[in-house]
Amino acid sequence: MNTLNADVLIVGAGPAGLAAAIELRRLGAGRVMVADREQQAGGIPRHSNHIGFGIRDMRRLLTGPAYAARYVSMAEKSGVDIHTETTITGWQDGTCLTATSPNGLMRIEARAVVLATGCRERPRAARLIPGSRPQGVFTTGALQNFVYLHYQKVGKRAVVVGADHVGFSAVMTLRHAGAEVAALVTDLPRHQSFFQYKLISADRYRVPVLTNMKVTRITGRRRVEAIELTNVVDGSAREIECDTVVFTGSWIPDYELAFYGGLAIDPALKGPRVNQRLQTSAKGVFAAGNVIHAAETADVAALSGRYAARSVMSYLNTGAWETAALPIEFDEPIAWVSPGLIAPGSFAAPNGSFTLRVSRVLEHPTLAVWQGERRLWSKVYRRLIPNLPVYVPDGWLPQVEAGGDAIRIILSQS
Repeated sequence: MNTLNADVLIVGAGPAGLAAAIELRRLGAGRVMVADREQQAGGIPRHSNHIGFGIRDMRRLLTGPAYAARYVSMAEKSGVDIHTETTITGWQDGTCLTATSPNGLMRIEARAVVLATGCRERPRAARLIPGSRPQGVFTTGALQNFVYLHYQKVGKRAVVVGADHVGFSAVMTLRHAGAEVAALVTDLPRHQSFFQYKLISADRYRVPVLTNMKVTRITGRRRVEAIELTNVVDGSAREIECDTVVFTGSWIPDYELAFYGGLAIDPALKGPRVNQRLQTSAKGVFAAGNVIHAAETADVAALSGRYAARSVMSYLNTGAWETAALPIEFDEPIAWVSPGLIAPGSFAAPNGSFTLRVSRVLEHPTLAVWQGERRLWSKVYRRLIPNLPVYVPDGWLPQVEAGGDAIRIILSQS
């Protein structure tokens, strides 16, 4: 087994991983190695062939492939050592991992590790949707692979299940493939994206967004023939004829590597639990991007990677590691909060805020941060919507008492 040495090993060559690698090299890190199981670096954006990438991190508007190519080029020019077709297979000790590639088995010894493994969509089986098992059922990731990487036809008439950012992206992918989109379907009372996304996608192609509708059956023999929808409000049912169904949203972090490494897993988020320095429970191991906040847009994931790089560099220079942490507690309708721990004495969060999601639409709610009987921060919102991020600014961190009670984030409605 070959042994490779690196100052930092980054697992995942998507926006978060590449942005972290570039920032580490800019800050003066030595050998930075990025390992990715795919044949090409760049992550999901390389097969998301539509506009909308790079606004926050690059201050320009790019297509997904152009955005991915730009990050790969910047990483290569920065001296990042990118290993594609390289799958991390396990942990040996601390920050020493094993991997396999076309060149055989290898052992990678690093001073620090950054997990930037991203997230994935739950497929149909995980959503427990009954019916037959015909061809023509996709996740968005599978759809994009068929259309943009393998240039395959996917069907003539499709229904997209999910009305978040990725659902609207799926509409554009289907139209690019020559398929008619009969409808976007969501079981929530409204779509969960920004007006601009809906405008350039569903509105542009005159695709109806069917709200309060749940998929209750898929029918078809060899190929999908129809999809049954049931109204979650009044129980009425309808059927839409189609030969393709695309499931979007319902994201889960790619947490398996973290789990098998013995890292603490956040029970709500299902990804590795981190503090606001993006340190995990294992010394020298960090996590960034959509593995800790599934699923944000590519530029937000990249900014997370960039922030993680600064924390990694501080660790490489000082060896300091936070062992004490205050948990952040919450209840429904908050679905999850990231980061989920607070390291006392650290007065900044990734890119200036904590991120959370809600599980249902809320009108005029009040969001508040408490420690014991002290309210540290609060804000009244006009509306909060599932699948859209809520950012809680970190200005209250200096008020946190290190030896005090856990932090509680509470949502209330008048």
